[in-house]
Amino acid sequence: MDANLAVLAGDGIGPEVTAQAVKVLQAVGARFDHNFSFHQAPIGGVAINACGNPYPESTHEICLKSDAVLFGAVGDLKYDSDPSAELRPEQGLLQMRKALSLYANVRPTFVFPSLIDRSPLQRARIEKADFIFVRELTGGIYFGEPRGRSENGSTAFDTAVYSKGEVERLARIGFELALKRRRKLTVVDKANVLATSRLWRETVQNMESEYPEVSVCYEFVDAVAMRLIQWPATYDVLITANLFGDILTDEASVITGSMGIMPSASLGDLVELFEPIHGSYPQAAGRDIANPLASILSAAMLLEMAFGLKTEALAVRQAVEKSLEAGVLTADLAVGKAPWGTAAVGDWVAREVHSPGVPLQ
Repeated sequence: MDANLAVLAGDGIGPEVTAQAVKVLQAVGARFDHNFSFHQAPIGGVAINACGNPYPESTHEICLKSDAVLFGAVGDLKYDSDPSAELRPEQGLLQMRKALSLYANVRPTFVFPSLIDRSPLQRARIEKADFIFVRELTGGIYFGEPRGRSENGSTAFDTAVYSKGEVERLARIGFELALKRRRKLTVVDKANVLATSRLWRETVQNMESEYPEVSVCYEFVDAVAMRLIQWPATYDVLITANLFGDILTDEASVITGSMGIMPSASLGDLVELFEPIHGSYPQAAGRDIANPLASILSAAMLLEMAFGLKTEALAVRQAVEKSLEAGVLTADLAVGKAPWGTAAVGDWVAREVHSPGVPLQ
């Protein structure tokens, strides 16, 4: 198979972790006889610095011409220190999601047996946790109009807007995922307060008859925030609005013991994008300490979801699990042990993918 991949490494640790995912994909290509062509493009702060635009048209064109996108992270302390800056790296991410119609973010949460004691939660609560969040990405309060400040600057306002069509297309992804799993779907909302949430409930309720095999329940977002910590194993597939999903998926990452190992996919109408859920972590940039496994596991999702390469994706996931069992850990996970560097972890996993069981020389 031949495939073109856009690589948008972005800011902070993005280039370092993305480089390891590329390394692993090259190992997949060598072992399974695939040819991946990688096309680098700027986004975020590096793009602002280069051309004054956090999501340049040239980057957009590369994405459109690609079969999938591998994304790193955006965010730069330089822009964080100036809240009045008109251009910010994060705008590039939002622009890209809108331009590529990446309306559904799929974030799995699962526990590696070798890392279960790294979680701050009790083993008994999390050992069977295995669920997926489907977060709406291009609507809601992050994109709603009007927004702004009053003339005297003392009042600010944002608008949350959703249409029935936006909810339907996201819910359909949730239903289809549930059919392939334990057939349980949870709709996360705040329907006792918000009109948009009531639209979400009504829309999904009207779709239930299309998926009679799926059991659907509706829970308020504050209750889910609590139950994710108390009983995470009770959830299967959860769908929710943009803001709620942004918050809850970061909370869910705590279950695993490190945000540095959780991948994600963003699905849409034009091209699919795959990225680690962590941010740019600019304080760690260039220090070879960032955990690349979330980016590598995102590459595994890319293989399976974009190209249907299930065997290849499994090979990557198995290599990651073996690396964890072997103690090949970056500083975020290497409690009481000498940590491995970002590039060294990437080398180990790539070697294991290419030649399983052969010691790294």
